[in-house]
Amino acid sequence: MNDFMLRAENLTRRFGDHAAVASVSLDLAPGEMVTLLGPSGCGKTTTLRILAGLERVDTGEILGRNRRVLVSSGRNIFVPPHQRNIGMVFQSYAIWPHMTVFENVAYPLKLRRMARDDIRKRVESTLELVGLAGFGERPAPMLSGGQQQRVALARALAGEPDLLLLDEPFSNLDTELRTRMRHEMRSLKRKLGLSSILVTHDQIEALSLSDRIIVMRDGAVEQVGKPMDLYTRPATPFVRDFLGKTIILEGVVTEVRADGCVGFSIVGYPGTALQARSTRTETLHPGKAAHLAIRPEDVVTCVIASDSRPDDADANTVRGVIESLLFIGSRNEARIELDGGQYLPLFLPRGGEWSEGRRVELRFPRDETEVWPA
Repeated sequence: MNDFMLRAENLTRRFGDHAAVASVSLDLAPGEMVTLLGPSGCGKTTTLRILAGLERVDTGEILGRNRRVLVSSGRNIFVPPHQRNIGMVFQSYAIWPHMTVFENVAYPLKLRRMARDDIRKRVESTLELVGLAGFGERPAPMLSGGQQQRVALARALAGEPDLLLLDEPFSNLDTELRTRMRHEMRSLKRKLGLSSILVTHDQIEALSLSDRIIVMRDGAVEQVGKPMDLYTRPATPFVRDFLGKTIILEGVVTEVRADGCVGFSIVGYPGTALQARSTRTETLHPGKAAHLAIRPEDVVTCVIASDSRPDDADANTVRGVIESLLFIGSRNEARIELDGGQYLPLFLPRGGEWSEGRRVELRFPRDETEVWPA
């Protein structure tokens, strides 16, 4: 990536014997949103604080726009946060309760000693941008959670930063408001051409907002890619299981072909000979234990007719019974017991012929089903 807004190389930050960030590298292109995704304690917030200048590195280098060196452990360079032209939205919003909305947004502009008229124009235009036109004189404590989040965003945008950093910005909002703010953030990014880095542990936020996702684990980068690529072609079991739900079945490899097709037999299920794909055929051998993985939404489920014989099943199908069925509004949450004893969770459409104890047939499309080493 020759043209970048930010480049970090081999960032490492240790706290005693623990490496909170271990040799993390990343690039951010102009107008791109990159998300640092991972569970609590994986190092994503520490990485963001390093990029903002709120945390020092033990080793590593950060280059900003036009290849300006912001941090270099080897050359002992550290540009302080206020000289990096970075806007940041914190998880707690950090809204000053003794100030009005206008004063909150204007505060960083006053520190830059901007002219009073210029500050007023900038604040008013920014509040309008985030949907808070006319809220300038309202006391900050009188705002709802969603409005406070917008104030924090307006304050970060008012200085026209080169880079916007967002640390779990929607975590304190209810579900409905989080959904609305995701759409508004996407529209704002498109309108302003913002270059931004988002930190979250929420997979939906990461998948819906990001141009690229950096999945982190134990302070290191596990995988980097576009949301669809990570979801459909995870590189590791951790990424596979962290991004969305996955059905995992235990079994044995029966065949490995040169075209990447793998035969698979489910443990305890007599006569199964499923066909699946794998990008790890060099580690799979006939007779070796393995796992079959498929996303629940890719399984095609239908009720078995009462007069159906066992040999009526199509290729790549298995049979079982609905052991438990929960109606959760827009769909049903089912627990299927396969012939042979293994269980798998599925979402079934609302209505239909579903009922507990009903026999069902499950079809696993070959291209959506993957075999992994056990």
